[in-house]
Amino acid sequence: MDSPSTPASGATAATLADSIGSYWVDAAQRSVLMLDALRQRGNLYLEHLEQGAPALLKFQHELVLDGRDLPRPCNYALLRILPPPETGPAHPSARPVVVVDPRAGHGPGIGGFKLDSEVGVAMRAGHPVYFVTFRPQPEEGQTLLDVMAAEARFLEEVAGRHPDVPAKPIVIGNCQAGWAIAALATRRPELFGVVTLVGSPLSYWAGGEKLNPMRYAGAMLGGAWLAAFAADVGDGRFDGAHLVQNFENLNPSNALWTKYRKLWVDVDTETERFLEFERWWGGLFRMTGPEIEWIVENLFVGNRLARGDIDAEGDKLDLRRITAPVVVFASWGDNITPPPQALNWIIDVWGDERAITAAGRTIVYVLHERVGHLGIFVGADVARKEHDQIVSSLDVIEALPPGLYEMKVETKAGLEDRRWEDLEPGDYSVHFKHRRMDDLRAINPEGRANESLFATVAAVSELNTAAYKTWVRPWVRAFTPPALAEALGALHPLRLQRQIWSDQNPLSFWIGLWADQARRHRRAVPQSQPMRQLESAFSEWVTGSLDLVRDMSQGWMNAWAKTFYGPLGVGRAAPAVPADEQAAVARAALALEKARDELLPRVDEGGFAEAVCRIVLAGMVSIGTFERRSFRIAKLLSRLEPGGGREPVHYDWGKLLKEQARITAIVPVEAMNALTTLLPGAAERERALAIAAAVMMIEPTLAHPHSEMIEYLVGTLEVDAGRVIELARSLTQPLERETARVAVAAGAPQL
Repeated sequence: MDSPSTPASGATAATLADSIGSYWVDAAQRSVLMLDALRQRGNLYLEHLEQGAPALLKFQHELVLDGRDLPRPCNYALLRILPPPETGPAHPSARPVVVVDPRAGHGPGIGGFKLDSEVGVAMRAGHPVYFVTFRPQPEEGQTLLDVMAAEARFLEEVAGRHPDVPAKPIVIGNCQAGWAIAALATRRPELFGVVTLVGSPLSYWAGGEKLNPMRYAGAMLGGAWLAAFAADVGDGRFDGAHLVQNFENLNPSNALWTKYRKLWVDVDTETERFLEFERWWGGLFRMTGPEIEWIVENLFVGNRLARGDIDAEGDKLDLRRITAPVVVFASWGDNITPPPQALNWIIDVWGDERAITAAGRTIVYVLHERVGHLGIFVGADVARKEHDQIVSSLDVIEALPPGLYEMKVETKAGLEDRRWEDLEPGDYSVHFKHRRMDDLRAINPEGRANESLFATVAAVSELNTAAYKTWVRPWVRAFTPPALAEALGALHPLRLQRQIWSDQNPLSFWIGLWADQARRHRRAVPQSQPMRQLESAFSEWVTGSLDLVRDMSQGWMNAWAKTFYGPLGVGRAAPAVPADEQAAVARAALALEKARDELLPRVDEGGFAEAVCRIVLAGMVSIGTFERRSFRIAKLLSRLEPGGGREPVHYDWGKLLKEQARITAIVPVEAMNALTTLLPGAAERERALAIAAAVMMIEPTLAHPHSEMIEYLVGTLEVDAGRVIELARSLTQPLERETARVAVAAGAPQL
C-alpha cells in the first residue's frame, strides 16, 4: 500500500483538488447564468406589460370580435388562429374548434402555448380554430354575466362564419373557463357541438385531505369575505396575483426551490424553457370586485353550480340542460382540480347513470394517472396523446349512445416501450367503457361524508361576508385611495421579484457582462461528478424538508377545520351520503319512472334497423366497452340490408343508436323480447345478428364473432349459428380493409 507521501497518493490528491476546483468553476458559471436568466425574465415581464399583455400564443392570429364593442362591454375578445404553412388551410367541411383559456390570475395563452397544444392538435386535424382571449384589466362594472353574454356572441359569430358546416362548434374550456362554458351551455345549449372541460372544478366541496387542501384554506379564512376585502383594497379590482400565490402555496418546494434548482442545474439547456413558461406565469391579470365575489360565493365556497342553485338574471343554471356531449378531462396528479372535483357534479346532477341515458345525454370522462394541473394544458405528451385522440374521436363521441363512459387511450400492442415523441396518432387505440355512478363514487378516496363540513363553512361564510359588507366595507373603501391600491399591486412579491431582477436594477449590467464571460469560457462538469452528486443529495433534502413543512401545515389546517366546523364545533355529524346526492338520486328515480311510462309502449315499434341497434347495444353492455373502430365500422354498415330480396335502405346509424339506447337502458328486458316482433323472418334474424357480430367482433377481447349476448340471441331467435358466423365473417373482411384505409388517413379531420 502506498504511504501518504508516495507519488501515487500525491497524484490522487491533485486529481481530487482539480475535481473540486472544476466543480466550483462550473457552479460559479451556472450561478451567473442563472442570475442572467432571472434578469431576462424581468425584462420579458416589463416588455409584456408595455405591449399591453397580449395572449402568449405560439400561433399568428387576428381579431374577430372585441368584447368592448358589445352592448354589455367586457375585456374578452375572439381571435381567429391563422394556420401555419406546415399545417395548411383548414378543411372546408371541418367544424370549428373554440379554445377558451382560464381567467384565474394568469393571462391567456396556455391553450396555444406550444405547437403541441390544444390549438396545435386541432389545427393539425384540419379544424378552423378560434381562441377566446382577455385583457389585463376588466371593463368598469363588468360582471360574469356580461362575459357569458360575450362568449355566447362569439360562438354565434364562429357558427356564422362556417354556414356550410352543419355541426356546431367544439368548445374547449380550460380550468376556470370550463365551469364558465358549462354555465353558458345551460343557458344557450344550442350553441355547442361538444363541450370539453379540461381540469375544470365544478364540484368544489369534493376531494380528500391531500387531494385539494385549498378548500380547507377557505375554511380557515372564514369564507368569502376576504375576497371582497382584497377587491376593496384594490380600488374595486381583485388582483389575480393573490390567486397565483395560492397556487404556489400548494407546492412551496417547487415555487421556492425546485424550479430554480432545475434552472441552475441545467442552465445551458433549461433557460429557454424557463423563460417561455415564466413569461406566461408572470402575466398577472385582474377582475372586478363583483366578478371575484360571484365566483367565491357561488363556486369556491357555495358549490352552487353542481346543485343548480345559481340565479342568473332570474334563470337557474341547471347542468342538466346541457344537450351537447360533455367530455371531462382530469388527472390524479392535479392538486388544484383533482378528479373528484372535476367529476362529482355528474353524481349530484344526475344521481343515476340511467337518468343520463333517459334524458338523451352523453358524458365521457378521461383520467390521466400523473400529470399536474398545468401539464393538462401544456404537456406535450398529453397534447399528442389525450388531446389528439379526443379531437380525432369527436365523431364517435357525438354518435355514442346516450350514457356515461370512460374514454381509454392506450398504446397499441407492441408499441408500449416506444417513447411518446416517436408515437403517431395511429399508434393509439381508443375505446369507451360503460360506467356507473358507483365508478364515480369510487374515485373519492375518503368517501363524501366530509363534504357536509363545507356546507357548514358556506353557512358561516354567508354570515361573515354579510357582516363585512355591512360594517367594514364602507370604511375600507373610504381609506383606500386609488394610488394606494396601485402601489399595493406593484409591491406584490410575484411582481416585485421580476422587477428587481431586470435591467431596472443597476447591478444588471454586471450580471449581463459576467454571463457573457461565462458563456465564452464555459467549463461544465458532468452530472456523474461526485460534487454534483452531493449537490443532488442536498437538493433532495431541501425538497423533502419543504414538503414536510407543507404537509404538517396542511394537516394542522385540516384538523382545525374539522374541529371548528365539524360536529364538535359549529357543524353537525356528517351523513354518509351528501344531501345533494340524495336529492339527485330521488330526482333520477322519478325521471326513470316517467321515461319507462314513455318508452314501454314503443318497444314494438320499428323493424330491421332498430333490431340491429338493440342487439349491438346489448352486446356493448355485455362486453362493457365500445371501440372507436366499432363505431366507424357501424357507419360503414349503415346501408343495412334486411335480406329476402328487399331493397337496401340507408339509415342514420348514429340517430338510431341514440333512440334505441333509451329503450334498451330503461326497459331492457322488454326491448330484447320484442326482437321476435321486429324480426319476423329467419333470414332477417340471421342477417341482423351477423351485422351486430361484425360490429362487435373487432373488439380486442373477442377472437371470433361470439359474445354472450349474441349466443343468447341465437338461441332465443332460433337461428342457425353457423350461418350467422359465416355471414358475419363475409361482412367483416371487406369492412376491416375499409376501416384500415380510413385509419391511414388519420391526419384528415374526423368530420
